Amino acid sequence: MAELPIAPVKRILKNAGAERISDDAAIELANLLEEEGEQIAARATKLAKHAGRKTITADDVKLAL
Repeated sequence: MAELPIAPVKRILKNAGAERISDDAAIELANLLEEEGEQIAARATKLAKHAGRKTITADDVKLAL
């Protein structure tokens, strides 16, 4: 189960044009977003460490994406 709350994920789907959203669909999207977020975070962490920093910056995240 994803750590992301389901309500904001449903809002993302609604903002994308969905009229109705099943709980299963929202949970699946939350799981996928979480997996992708973890991968981006790992790459951003490597970039910060390579630069000799402990703090991850917005630029690290953008580059990791």
